[in-house]
Amino acid sequence: MSEGKGEPPVRPDTPCVAVCSTTFDEICRGCGRSVVEVAHWVSMSAEQKEIVWQRILAQGYPRRNK
Repeated sequence: MSEGKGEPPVRPDTPCVAVCSTTFDEICRGCGRSVVEVAHWVSMSAEQKEIVWQRILAQGYPRRNK
């Protein structure tokens, strides 16, 4: 699927990589989302999700175990 000009990037349904851990703070060590973002992901608008995607990608997430 190609991305047209002005269209949002094609993203997976969720940044989750099944490496869930919020042991030390409120940010998941796998996907980079906050506990609140994870809890509300399904009810967030596409625009809200894109803002989260841009932030977590800039921070080097999602992180998968190798």
